[in-house]
Amino acid sequence: MKLEVDIRGTLRTRDRVFRLKVTFACQARSLVISGPSGAGKSLTLRAIAGLLRPEAGLIRFEGRALFDGAAGLHLPPQARGIGHVFQDYALFPHLTAAENVAFSFSRTWRRPSRTALAEALPWLERLGLGGFGDARPAQLSGGQRQRVALARALAAKPRLLLLDEPFAALDPRLRDRLRLDLKALAAEESLPLVVVSHDLGDAEIFGEERIELEEGRVVGAEPAS
Repeated sequence: MKLEVDIRGTLRTRDRVFRLKVTFACQARSLVISGPSGAGKSLTLRAIAGLLRPEAGLIRFEGRALFDGAAGLHLPPQARGIGHVFQDYALFPHLTAAENVAFSFSRTWRRPSRTALAEALPWLERLGLGGFGDARPAQLSGGQRQRVALARALAAKPRLLLLDEPFAALDPRLRDRLRLDLKALAAEESLPLVVVSHDLGDAEIFGEERIELEEGRVVGAEPAS
């Protein structure tokens, strides 16, 4: 992939002013963004996804501008072709697993049609959840919810997949297995990844390139060893 990010922004809370000034360019198939809590990792991911509008700068993917502050360009998330798996998975609790997946491409706030549900089921099967289409998130384990979130992101056929601490809540054995599953799926779909993580295991599996953030700035960059 060719991902270029050069963004600036200021976020103010009641007791803190946080300034984001992140610049990097990635040419690898996968990128890991690491750094301590509060370094700006998730903010950077949200800016790439279009969920956060920087004050200034540029975000370009495969030569296409997604954000250009000087030109007043800020493509909405649905126009970027980017999938996003959140740290808490962000599943709709009132929808079944199949409905959650179908929602990604049904483009409606109504319950998905039978056709959309039929298209969703193969994605659940690919993630090892073929028998869980009718289960709601509260009935699933953490690993199963993570797989539903991945299936939902993949079903939308994104050009780029962003993952925010995707395995942090899982036990070590399950974490290792799902890392390998995701890597295989990404290779099968020729899907580039950007993974936010402080886990060295994620960096070893996905970090063809790595950058480290501290206090809203890039303080290190390296290819995977």
